[in-house]
Amino acid sequence: MSNETEVELVDAFYMLIESLKNNGIENVYGIPGIPVTALIRSWQAEGGKWYGFRHETNAAMAAGVAGYLTGKPGVCLTTPAPGFLNGLAGAANATTNGWPMILLSGAAGRRNTDLQQGAFEEMDQLNAARPHVKAAYRINHISDIPIAVARAVRTAVSGRPGAVYLDLSHEMLTGTMPAAAAEALLFTPVDPTPKQLPDPAAVKRAADLLKGAKKPLILLGKGAAYAQADADIKALVEDTGIPFLPMSMAKGLLPDNHPQCAGPARSYVLPECDVVLIVGARLNWLLGNGKGNTWGNQLKKFIQIDILPQEIDSNVPIAAPLVGDIASCIAALREALKGMPKADAAWMGGIAERVNASKEKLAPTLKVETPPGMMNYRNSLGALRDVLAKYPSVTLVNEGANALDNTRMIVDQYQPRKRIDSGTWGIMGIGMGACIGAAVVTGEPVVAVEGDSAFGFSGMEVETMVRYNLPICVIVMNNGGIYKGNETNAGGYDDPSPTSFAPGSRYDKMIEAFGGVGVNAQTPAELAAAVEEAIKSRKPTLINACLDPDAGVESGRIAGLNIERKKKK
Repeated sequence: MSNETEVELVDAFYMLIESLKNNGIENVYGIPGIPVTALIRSWQAEGGKWYGFRHETNAAMAAGVAGYLTGKPGVCLTTPAPGFLNGLAGAANATTNGWPMILLSGAAGRRNTDLQQGAFEEMDQLNAARPHVKAAYRINHISDIPIAVARAVRTAVSGRPGAVYLDLSHEMLTGTMPAAAAEALLFTPVDPTPKQLPDPAAVKRAADLLKGAKKPLILLGKGAAYAQADADIKALVEDTGIPFLPMSMAKGLLPDNHPQCAGPARSYVLPECDVVLIVGARLNWLLGNGKGNTWGNQLKKFIQIDILPQEIDSNVPIAAPLVGDIASCIAALREALKGMPKADAAWMGGIAERVNASKEKLAPTLKVETPPGMMNYRNSLGALRDVLAKYPSVTLVNEGANALDNTRMIVDQYQPRKRIDSGTWGIMGIGMGACIGAAVVTGEPVVAVEGDSAFGFSGMEVETMVRYNLPICVIVMNNGGIYKGNETNAGGYDDPSPTSFAPGSRYDKMIEAFGGVGVNAQTPAELAAAVEEAIKSRKPTLINACLDPDAGVESGRIAGLNIERKKKK
């Protein structure tokens, strides 16, 4: 200080940066612009890692995936109004999937915005965010920053995780305060994710129900993977001998080739089971809402582990609710089930028979030879499966319609949290953001299997991958269209059909334009070689996998959701 009468001041950027660091935040994803560019520069100057994207939605998707993989909220920073709205899409997806993240957005001045006087990028972002996130808060004064950030982190990670929106008002961003007073406000939160122990009576009720089951089943969802109670979940499955059915992002929690894995026999075990232990999954559309044909039109006895009491009985009656965090519930249930006889041999034998039959039926289709440039989903993904089996630490990102369904069925997972896909909403557009988020927080190679339609939602982020030299290999399953590439216009005129793309597209040239590695793979062998080279070299790579335009079926396995108008005669 130049003299004794001067008071040292700190600004809002300092308070935000220190508060993020105090909460264990190391990475921020987003796009610079007014009024946050200087904040980003300051973040970098203080040692924080910044990952700049080409679209805010992709940055928010990366933050959500980072939260899922680490259990620590991923942070996305955007500009106001349109930038905020783009980021909100990723925040909504994180909340729906139960992933912790924080969306920070600069905002126009409150005085002009509240009077709707036409400020630059004027928008009531706080109220726009509220329906789509777990909580939304506005910071109006610099002194509130430490509490606001801590509250956002605690809200994001406690209970069922989700996204939190923090509105960075113009008044706050331009504020200053005495440094001594600021230091007194900065703090590190204590125990933001406290255990939530289950009621012992509820544990006994669930254990008694499982002990009396004739055909029990354990259903694992991505919440089970998020819980990182891997060893206890594995022990519960193996100690009881109960078959398990993993939802797509729970694949690898136990290896897909585990003798108790009922994945290939899903259509048999769901109708036939009598008692189902649900761990980290919801009885939503992905599980036929717990009733109907999916379950053989029989109401099962469900044991549901969930941290939210209101999730119980959301679709069907739950016979044994077990409310608490997954790790605590599984540990208590293991203790209560000690000495339980292994699952019935006839039940397990019937499952094994159908699993083997399914694998035997699938195997020859994975080796079918096709002319160059005319691969199908089975033989291309069969080649990929063999490569990835040698590199189990690789994270697989997967989205599309046929690309999603076939990859989930063909490519096995051997380690937890190594598969990321379109999740609860079944959306497309998560791909490149998920790749970047996974590569950043794991430090391991990432391989993405993308439908050519799905890739279009976020494909420009290949430049981001090259700029940060991330070990990502993107495979575009290119059959020239949505579902198929050979559909013609139903009206008979020259405009393209609604599901077709430009024929002969060379997606590999995109990444070459930015300095990455592009490969045009026309055979399964070429695809396998390119993927293995990308994993070994860790160079940003995009493979254009040339498929038969006739490969694929409409809407994958959920064709019934695609309503078509019937022509009147």
